[in-house]
Amino acid sequence: MTDIRPKITPPLDPAFVPASLWTRAYGRLVANDNGARDVEITLVRGDGGRTTHRTRALAAGHPRAALTLRHIERMIKFLLWQRGGCRVLIAGADELVEPLKRIYGAQGERAFDCEMMGAKIYGNPFEVARADESNAASAFESQDELSVGGHLDGCRIGFDLGGSDRKVAALIDGRVVFSEEIPWSPYFEKDPSYHIDGVQDLLVRAAAHLPRVDAIGGSSAGVYVNNEVRVASLFRNITPELFEKKIRRMFPDLRERWGGVPFEVVNDGEVTALAGSMFMKDNAVLGVSMGTSQAGGYVTTKGGITPWLNELAFVPVDYREDAPRDEWSGDGGCGVQYFSQQGVARLARAAGFGFPETMPMPEQLEAVQEAMKKADPRARAIYETVGDCFGYSLAHYADFYELRNILILGRVTSGEGGRVIIDRARAVLDAEFPELSSRLALRTPGEQEKRHGQAIAAASLPAITDMQK
Repeated sequence: MTDIRPKITPPLDPAFVPASLWTRAYGRLVANDNGARDVEITLVRGDGGRTTHRTRALAAGHPRAALTLRHIERMIKFLLWQRGGCRVLIAGADELVEPLKRIYGAQGERAFDCEMMGAKIYGNPFEVARADESNAASAFESQDELSVGGHLDGCRIGFDLGGSDRKVAALIDGRVVFSEEIPWSPYFEKDPSYHIDGVQDLLVRAAAHLPRVDAIGGSSAGVYVNNEVRVASLFRNITPELFEKKIRRMFPDLRERWGGVPFEVVNDGEVTALAGSMFMKDNAVLGVSMGTSQAGGYVTTKGGITPWLNELAFVPVDYREDAPRDEWSGDGGCGVQYFSQQGVARLARAAGFGFPETMPMPEQLEAVQEAMKKADPRARAIYETVGDCFGYSLAHYADFYELRNILILGRVTSGEGGRVIIDRARAVLDAEFPELSSRLALRTPGEQEKRHGQAIAAASLPAITDMQK
């Protein structure tokens, strides 16, 4: 696609091809094609629930029809990590089904996604197929919102499990009566008891400040389905056998220890977005955390969180053929290489910092932040580049989410660099997407949200029935 000319060029990443501009350029081709057709992409979860996304595509015989495979493949990648699913059904583009099967096969370019969406998350074989009456009838349209969150009545415990600390709070009718933050190092622990006992310890500490425990809610990095751990970096050092035996159902098991009280655990990105929604008293919130990786969470226009994955780290935002590759998934142009400490480390090399290859990424980020405090132009160029790429990516996110608010947080956004990121993102939106810019608020958490927001939102996840009150 040669007619993509960003009005703002990221200073340290001038070859960046924004997904938002690429898809709009493709859309212009479609608009001028008399043979253009509708294409439906349906994602089916392990329980049969499904969501459908609709797009337009060039006619199969169009001279530039090869672009359609790129368009649909990148869209499937986005949808898989936004919404989740172990089956992808294609309607309206039969000629793409076989190429997509190969790409998303066990030996294909997206073998990582095949494994994650199949056995790892949904416990079913992953497949791409043509939509027809037989497989469409076996799925049901899933609800977009979960019936969790926003409940502050009673005596509640909320906890949050991070990579360097675990936090807990005790609430009585929404008032925080106790909170604590405890360092830990879950990434390197091979014994499941370390993790299970760590969470139990939090609950005991909080319960000591309550007359009773009516409900428990938690947030943690990773993918959780029906309170079961499916994929989470916190448990990366635990063997698959012990993971299945001890970790997968650790939260249902903890619930039993606490007498079966309402107990909900969801991804920390969802809880972050929920916390932002509760504090700002508005909905349609996309939370984006730029930290060790890139985390996401979404609150709908009605104020609920979704059963989607919202794992923005794996969502493609750069459509150039030789985009930087994520070392885990092997895919190029995905958010983790732009909006995380990995992204900062990548740009630091381009800026000329010359960090040793053995220097840990958190230390590289700290060094860039210190340089920013000293008005080092190299550091500023890093944050300007992150902000430019982020502004273009927000427009792409808005094609898949209904948005009014973007909540921006994480270690990468600390200090003056965070302000530069937001200012540059706003400049991109103003220049390229003025209509979107006029209705989109970009904000960071306030001090009260930082102190208690995550715990309050996590504690609010479970509903308490009238019989329990």
